[in-house]
Amino acid sequence: MTTRTDAPTRREQILKEAARLFAERGFHGVGVDEIGAAVGISGPGLYRHFPGKDAMLAELLVGISERLLTGGQLRVTEDGTSGDGSPEALLDALIEGHIDFALDDRPLITLHDRELDRLRDTDRKRVRRLQRQYVELWVEVVRARYPLLPETEARATVHAVFGLLNSTPHLGRPGALPGRTAMAALLHRLARGAFEAAGEQA
Repeated sequence: MTTRTDAPTRREQILKEAARLFAERGFHGVGVDEIGAAVGISGPGLYRHFPGKDAMLAELLVGISERLLTGGQLRVTEDGTSGDGSPEALLDALIEGHIDFALDDRPLITLHDRELDRLRDTDRKRVRRLQRQYVELWVEVVRARYPLLPETEARATVHAVFGLLNSTPHLGRPGALPGRTAMAALLHRLARGAFEAAGEQA
C-alpha cells in the first residue's frame, strides 16, 4: 500500500486529538475548548471544521470503518495483482493491515467500544453495515485458505481474531509491551495460530 508522506490537515489533527481525549475521558468528559487547545485553536474555532462533538464522533467511527474496509479491499486487490495472490498471502495481508490499525489507532478501538451507541441511528447503521462488509471480506479469504471450514465457523473465527487484535488498548502501558515490530509479529503469529486451529478441526 502507498505510505502517506504529506502532513495531516487541521481537520485530521482535530479528529486525532478528539479521539485521544474521548478515549481517555469519555465523550461527555471532554469539552470543545479542550479539543481546540490540543490543536492550538480556540474552541469556537473548531466550528469552522465541525458543527459539534457529535459530528466529530460520527466522522471518527464511520471513518475508521470505511478505512478498514477500503484498506482491506485494497490489500487483497494489490496482493492479488502484484503478489503471489495465494489465499495464504491474502490472509497475511489482511492480518497485517488490521494489526497496523490495532497498534496505531488504539484510541479508536476504545472509542468504538464505549461510544458507538451515542451515534445517530443512521450513522450507527452505516458503521454496522461497513463492519459486516469487512467481516465478509475476511471470511471469503479465510475459506479460500481453509476450504473445509464451514462458513459459520469461519465467520466466528474472524470475529475472535478481531477480538484478539483489538485487545491492544487493554495490554498495559506502552513501555510494558514489546517494541512495535515485535508486538506486530506476535499479534500476527497469534492470529495465524487461531485460523490454523480452526482450520485443523474442519
